Amino acid sequence: MTLETIWFLLWGVLWAIYFVLDGFDLGMGTLLPFIAKNETEKRTIYNAAGPFWDGNEVWLITAGGVTFAAFPAAYAALFSGMYTALFLLLFALILRGVSFEFRSKVDNDSWRKVWDTCHFLGSFLPALLLGVAFANIFRGIPLDAQGVNQEGLLQLLNPYGLFGGVLFVVMFTMHGAIWLAIKSGGDLHERAKAVAIKTWPVAVVGTVLFLAYTSIETMLFNNYMKNPLLFLVLLGAVLGLISVRPALGSGKMWRAWTSSAVFIAGVTLFGVIGLFPALLPSNLNPAWSMTIYNSASSPLTLKIMLGVALVMVPIVLAYQAWVYRTFSHKITQEDLDYKEAY
Repeated sequence: MTLETIWFLLWGVLWAIYFVLDGFDLGMGTLLPFIAKNETEKRTIYNAAGPFWDGNEVWLITAGGVTFAAFPAAYAALFSGMYTALFLLLFALILRGVSFEFRSKVDNDSWRKVWDTCHFLGSFLPALLLGVAFANIFRGIPLDAQGVNQEGLLQLLNPYGLFGGVLFVVMFTMHGAIWLAIKSGGDLHERAKAVAIKTWPVAVVGTVLFLAYTSIETMLFNNYMKNPLLFLVLLGAVLGLISVRPALGSGKMWRAWTSSAVFIAGVTLFGVIGLFPALLPSNLNPAWSMTIYNSASSPLTLKIMLGVALVMVPIVLAYQAWVYRTFSHKITQEDLDYKEAY
């Protein structure tokens, strides 16, 4: 296996980890105005994400950093070609981060409503934009021979791109509802569980339709037809989604969340593997695609990066495992009364 291939796989795994971990944050933020009935329930949602959301976004920064360092030509084409969409994504994420910090600074209902709206927009828009971006990458971007995207933001909002955006919102909403059911009690727990149950069939139908649309609109299935063993990745995603429902029905919320995580990771890896060896396929001419070979850094750079990753990634994973274990309990009134609570 070449260094380029190793980094391509790591790139896909980093995105999968990010979507699994920040997906529930984004899902809970999207649900905030619809599921929380009073101030205590709103604060429960904020504090259910509180110890995790900024650590989860480390994986977004890492995935972006790997794109820059391992595949700089693809990074340049991606960030210049989708500049407006990525700017909106970063602005929305900043808006969400600020809402955590500012919401409780002033004891005023109007002030809190402003930041609740910011939190919703900062959660819903990233979910939608990430789905639109990845669906367009799967579909192919109109890159010319110089690696310049010939279209703008509006062209990204094509039917397939929007379908991908909606599917991401549905996936993250179900994931977030399950996490909220884990972290809350009483009426909010029951409401969150009911939302997860109602969202599940939407996710099933959406996934089936998206896969059918993908077979028509993209070349992703080519790699799978050449090597049918790769279908095991897609099978894992399907089994993950199917197993969410019985776990919800039996009230085993951690099992439901794990199944949802397998589903999200499987969907991500399905798309990434289908792209190989392209990072940014060109739908104008396949020869103009940004691949792992024509956009990679030097072998020395990739070797140094691999050494750093082998040391640092396990440390980050161990730290995050400790955080999740420490804050795995349900949010109680004592948590809300804590002076550092949101």
